[in-house]
Amino acid sequence: MRPVKAPASALPDARVPEENFPVASWLCPARLRPPIAAIYWFARTADDLADEGTAPAAQRLADLDAYQADLAACLRGGTVSARWRPVFERLASAVRQFALPQAPLAALLSAFRQDVVKTAEGAGYADRAELLDYCSRSANPVGRLLLHLYGLTEPRALACSDNICTALQLTNFWQDLAVDVARGRLYLPERDCREHGIDPWQPQRWASEPTAPRLVASLVQWARQTMEQGAPLVHMVPGRAGWELRLVVQGGLRVLDRIEAGGFDPLRVRPRLRRRDFAPLLWRALQM
Repeated sequence: MRPVKAPASALPDARVPEENFPVASWLCPARLRPPIAAIYWFARTADDLADEGTAPAAQRLADLDAYQADLAACLRGGTVSARWRPVFERLASAVRQFALPQAPLAALLSAFRQDVVKTAEGAGYADRAELLDYCSRSANPVGRLLLHLYGLTEPRALACSDNICTALQLTNFWQDLAVDVARGRLYLPERDCREHGIDPWQPQRWASEPTAPRLVASLVQWARQTMEQGAPLVHMVPGRAGWELRLVVQGGLRVLDRIEAGGFDPLRVRPRLRRRDFAPLLWRALQM
């Protein structure tokens, strides 16, 4: 989920349980809350088709095909199926009012299909480049859609947004390593595993490997550097949204701090933000 399951902020706003993604929070301008919610529910629904429940892979792919057909109908102003009509009615309104670009919406669906296929095949990611390609479709489109709503289309802003979204996605991977392994999702790059003497095809043994913390430490550093490369975006996004983005960035970095504080061992204990994290998170956001 990846697109909206990123370890974002500790903002005190309404959320879906188990999510860290702030949905149209009080820091967002009122006129942008409906399209942001529409984008969220489009992505959330598709992610659930790929992730939730006990349906076999073939059924998940068939559902995603039907969902993609409804997206195509929505974008051309046609009739969508009754199954997801509320989702696509919201999205159609956002597309009409804000001329949302179509490519990021399609990219999200391609990432969800990849999740299903790779899980069914028991496949992982060969290297960081392949994982970055996945992030470019599973996470970065959300940031680009939000920037579109704010009228930010400059290449530097888009590049910074991609870095932040990728960093949040990577942080989510490292935070949820144990959860994903249990679900057959293997996000540790095979090349990195082998460089640390770990068999990428034996995920059930990863937690007991003595070099696993060093591997996780290197991946945490990768995510941190990527986030820092995108951080200048907080000064480009106008108004209150820029302050929300500061909290998103610092929330992601705080999760990485928690992984480090836990000995780089998320395979045993899932790190998560607590109420006591909010004060230092806010302080760091103010210092940006």
